[in-house]
Amino acid sequence: MRITIIGNGKMARGIGTRVRAGGHALTILGQDSAKANQLAAELGAAAAPLEPAFITGEVVVLALPYRAALEVATRFAPALANKVVVDISNPLKPTYDGLAVSADTSAAEELQKLLAGKALVVKAFNTAFASTLVEGKVGGQVVDVFVAGDDARAKEQVLRLANDGGLHGVDVGPLARARQLEHLALLGIMLQQQLGTAFNTGWKLQLPL
Repeated sequence: MRITIIGNGKMARGIGTRVRAGGHALTILGQDSAKANQLAAELGAAAAPLEPAFITGEVVVLALPYRAALEVATRFAPALANKVVVDISNPLKPTYDGLAVSADTSAAEELQKLLAGKALVVKAFNTAFASTLVEGKVGGQVVDVFVAGDDARAKEQVLRLANDGGLHGVDVGPLARARQLEHLALLGIMLQQQLGTAFNTGWKLQLPL
């Protein structure tokens, strides 16, 4: 698959590492072209300006905070049409003690509304921390990637992306399940100071033997 990641921060690095581990073609787009170029060089990927002509992947990962993801989606909506758009964001309040969206929606659903159904939005990677994605494991256990979406084909592409990269993709159902995933991510973030684990933990769905 051809994957485009918009963003050049820690999560872009983590997801990009897994994309390349899975043997997929990767292009990094970022507002800071110098950082995008450096990250792409480190990952063995391509880099390009953040312009519509370069959003060429079948799967586009918005490796951005919630508000920035909405802004990029608004700006580049025509270029995102008919693509699988992966929302990794968690709509945190500035105080980090709750979510900035109401209980009857999620960041992913708001993104889908903004794109007016023209793109296929899938929620994924939001419950995993960047450093654990780079390593691919936490405590010797493969990192789980919980995937929610309304389009079966789009979800399958994202699950394949996770599995090819050495992670464990878990289909959790329709896009509305993003509400629970975002709250799960919030809990994980809030626990870091209490546990002193420096964002190196992970949520694991342990199946019976």
